[in-house]
Amino acid sequence: MSTPAATDTAPACEYLTFTLGAEEYGVDILKVQEIRGYDTVTRLPEAPDYIKGVINLRGLIVPVVDMRVKFGLEHAEYGPTTVMIVLNVGQRVVGMVVDAVSDVLQLDAARVSAVPDLAGSAIDRKFLTGIGLVDERMLILIDIERLMTSAEMGLVAEALDALETEAA
Repeated sequence: MSTPAATDTAPACEYLTFTLGAEEYGVDILKVQEIRGYDTVTRLPEAPDYIKGVINLRGLIVPVVDMRVKFGLEHAEYGPTTVMIVLNVGQRVVGMVVDAVSDVLQLDAARVSAVPDLAGSAIDRKFLTGIGLVDERMLILIDIERLMTSAEMGLVAEALDALETEAA
């Protein structure tokens, strides 16, 4: 069974690739607003552990999600290659902390395979668009829009709404 994204897309899509541990992931480059070095965040009380907090990005309060924690990977120390990818998803701007940004790759539909059954995986299949094949590497393609706007990530919106209400 093929995913809709793997067969119904334009001839080629560009992905920003990044690493989390030993795995390489990709997100649609059109969702990326900017890439920044990791900076200190303001922690929100009672926020889920994967929400590191918020940053002030040129006057806009932006929630920051640690993708290692979100995907249930082992904890890693933040270092000089740790970056924050600022994304435009839904009606919000969201920061995503990753180990490192790799490259921008163009993949045509022929190089994207369907998502295999991932029973017991920390990543729900519905948040993946496929597996990109690049030379000898495999790239896990994330539907970042669906992931960040999902009900479970809706906690980001609730936490921000509470913060904005307190500030008013």
